[in-house]
Amino acid sequence: MGGQRTVLHLVGSAVDEFHADLSRLYAGGCVDAVDDPALYDMHIAYVDPDGSWRFPTDLTEAALTRAPAMTLPAALAYIETLHVDAMVPQMFCLPGMTAYRALFDALGIPYVGNTPDLMAIAADKAKTRAIVAAAGVAVPTGVVARAGERPDVTLPVVVKPVDADNSAGVTLVREPADLDPAITDALEHSGSALIESYVELGREVRCGIIIRDGELVCLPLEEYAVDARSKPIRRADDKLARSDSGELYLVAKDDAHAWIVDVDDPITERVWEAARRCHIALGARHYSLFDFRIDPNGDPWFLEAGLYCSFSRGSVVAVMAAAAGIDVTDLFATTLRELTRERTSSSTTQH
Repeated sequence: MGGQRTVLHLVGSAVDEFHADLSRLYAGGCVDAVDDPALYDMHIAYVDPDGSWRFPTDLTEAALTRAPAMTLPAALAYIETLHVDAMVPQMFCLPGMTAYRALFDALGIPYVGNTPDLMAIAADKAKTRAIVAAAGVAVPTGVVARAGERPDVTLPVVVKPVDADNSAGVTLVREPADLDPAITDALEHSGSALIESYVELGREVRCGIIIRDGELVCLPLEEYAVDARSKPIRRADDKLARSDSGELYLVAKDDAHAWIVDVDDPITERVWEAARRCHIALGARHYSLFDFRIDPNGDPWFLEAGLYCSFSRGSVVAVMAAAAGIDVTDLFATTLRELTRERTSSSTTQH
């Protein structure tokens, strides 16, 4: 890489306070973990829920308040003066994952992570299922329902919004009378609901992949606390919560909710194979993350893709990488090198 690089963290949300807080939580953890003045000249671009831009010195409320609000044209003019080498996308709302990344494509500023078109696909669980299923990955039987539709399905099923995250609006339905309310609940978070056949437990795991020197590297799996009787599916309160002071924090990071699976566990290789197929089929770059349900026979079933990594020590890919002996600082440096390698290769090819 050579020399100090100018890195811009794109943080916040133009959608709502929840996504802005979620972004600040992860981005703040990233800056704390990887900031090294000898290697990086770090900057923060914060998009407020009202659409304005700020360039704070850090992500505290005080720093955000001190930073003057800018219009988009003024913000872009300021970004140009920074001579950014790499942008790190830390926005988790749909516009942040798509339109704001596309903006940096238009600016010609490279960024780590996946492209806007792929992020849009991954945000749609039905489209993602179709792509990975075509690549030979097992997916539960599923159907999409919109308002006023009631598909004929065999219970039990899991009803979820097609394009919402953090398990919002997800319901396990075992009785016919509960199907309509579950669809209604899912439609409060999305324009359509995905109704999937329920995969009996089993286990539930996530698999992360990183790219190193152009090669796919599967990381140790992270397993989540589920139980066939007491907790058959993970819900929103298993992932995020707010403290008494209103601060957002990660529930799924304590040992009672999640732990690393020994790589010698028989399910590891089976999940790795399915995850590789998912990564390649979707055309992911730099890193990827996939959720799988493991049935009682040990067979993995694809649930969804989460194609982001914040490089905070608490982010899932970073936790998995640490279990493989890769510190988050090394993970961050590796991803930046991969970005440089891709751009150098692309430039050579074009010439």
